[in-house]
Amino acid sequence: MIIHCPDRKKLTEVALGKLPSDRILFNANILNVLTGTFHLGEIWIVDGFIAHVAYHDTPGRIGQGLAATDLGGKTVIPGLIDAHVHIESSMLTPRRFAEAVLVHGTTTVITDPHEIANVYGMEGLAYMHDSALDLPLRVLVDVPSSVPSVPGLENAGATLEAKDVEKAFDLPQVLGLAEVMDSVGLVHGEDRVTSIVEAAHRQHRLIQGHAPMISGQALSAYRIAGPFSDHEATSAEEALEKIQAGMIIYARHSSISPDLPEMAKLIKNLKYKDRVCLCTDDMEAEDMVHRGHLDDAINTLVKHGVEVIDAIRMATLHTAIAIHEPWLGSIAPGCVADLVVLSALEPLVVDHVMTGGKDVVRDGKLVLPIPSRHWPLEHRNSMHCEPLSRESFTIKPPIPQGTLHVNVMAYDSLTALTTHVEVTAIAVENGQLRFDDPSLHYVAVINRYGLGTQAVHVVKDTGLLRGAFASTVSHDSHNLVVVYRDPEEAVLAANAVIAQHGGMVAVRDHQERCQLPLAVGGLMADVPAHQMAQWAQSMKSALQELGITEPQNPLLRMAMIALPVIPRVKMTDLGCVDTETQTFIPLFTKEKP
Repeated sequence: MIIHCPDRKKLTEVALGKLPSDRILFNANILNVLTGTFHLGEIWIVDGFIAHVAYHDTPGRIGQGLAATDLGGKTVIPGLIDAHVHIESSMLTPRRFAEAVLVHGTTTVITDPHEIANVYGMEGLAYMHDSALDLPLRVLVDVPSSVPSVPGLENAGATLEAKDVEKAFDLPQVLGLAEVMDSVGLVHGEDRVTSIVEAAHRQHRLIQGHAPMISGQALSAYRIAGPFSDHEATSAEEALEKIQAGMIIYARHSSISPDLPEMAKLIKNLKYKDRVCLCTDDMEAEDMVHRGHLDDAINTLVKHGVEVIDAIRMATLHTAIAIHEPWLGSIAPGCVADLVVLSALEPLVVDHVMTGGKDVVRDGKLVLPIPSRHWPLEHRNSMHCEPLSRESFTIKPPIPQGTLHVNVMAYDSLTALTTHVEVTAIAVENGQLRFDDPSLHYVAVINRYGLGTQAVHVVKDTGLLRGAFASTVSHDSHNLVVVYRDPEEAVLAANAVIAQHGGMVAVRDHQERCQLPLAVGGLMADVPAHQMAQWAQSMKSALQELGITEPQNPLLRMAMIALPVIPRVKMTDLGCVDTETQTFIPLFTKEKP
């Protein structure tokens, strides 16, 4: 437990009326998430905590406070809590991220900084922790368990072992162990991942899960090993099985995987809904600016038939209980005064936000400016690879002419993240593969941390029809990934990314069409959310011009090509990986299509 009242005696005396409160909010329509009911009343606040909640039907106030605010009957709910988020996926630094989510009523996030940890290791983790310490947004940190996600299948910029995890537990805002992504390794007792999980057990820390499509006996083994939650369920049936196995479902509302419409089918029929929380996982700045954050998640559930009080509880009380923080998530004595005043309940419209009893947002706008601060890591170049040549992006077939059978990494659909192997006959002409099928492309993964490893394979149904796309946002090792047909265009795109110290570049007709610079670890930029939203929209438009028109969000879909813990086939700097057997797949095969 991280939340502690600094002066419990003073809080008690204010509750008893022996001392005045710092502030009273009165004429408030208060949602008591503990009972699921609304009551007219007032909230007494001192030192950032709630001393007393007085329910009464009379207008005006009864308590004594140094200051008082008449809410005029507006609804007050607890501050919203994001159960699991990667701040880096917003492509904003933590301070810029705070600016973006506070206006939507999110007052606490539990972040897993494994994106920047894959780039900078413990230094990256410390940066994400320290740069958020003075924010009005409460940032609780889970220590990354998967840096890299699967050792031996990829190379990242760092490796975190059990000793590193135990050391990180000493940081004051660290809550537990982040999503254990190597589910196959944990189920089968692989030494490294097991030792990391055991380090969390020794310190009695919560352990988050990541278990896509794990079912039956393997799910039981995974749960027994330690993870208590999962945010990877994408169907009502999968989520129900995991709840029945004792896990807590973090229903996901992300830019890449908006699962709530499907989860609503389950939630509506659950007699007891306390095993469901809300998270955003990977959400872009553009979605935060134009749609919202957890407020939009609540509205989405309500739109699909979930009662609004149940949806709010999933973003407040349920998460506080799940992470063992009893002083969060409720409007009750002793709780932190993180409060959201609504101008409308259905749909949820945030008007006023307080964190620790202080006004942060008023009339939907940030009124407590977040001071600009900088860390040396933000100005460091994380691209440790020399300019690339055509040779990095070519495949040399074993025959100069003829036909070869190729293990193509094929997407299940033009919108899916999941992939499979598809044996395809491809012609060889003058020592080069000839793609007669327009859905076929090359994918190259270049290690950008100075290790010199790189691999090229064939991919199908990325949606790309022309040009090339290069990015360092490639979960989770964040190596340089390039999708292309023409090696010359690949060279242009890749070297442009290297020159701008990371980010994304789209190339068409041998010209750069769009750049999205992400100089902080190749993942983030220190710019306001609205500016990042504009940059991201420009890149999405460029990708649509290249042919990727089917996915709702082409950026994050492309970012998942190199994540070897997502079924069933992915591409890393060491080669093409069967993620279920954790073995490499050769490019050429003797099998027939």
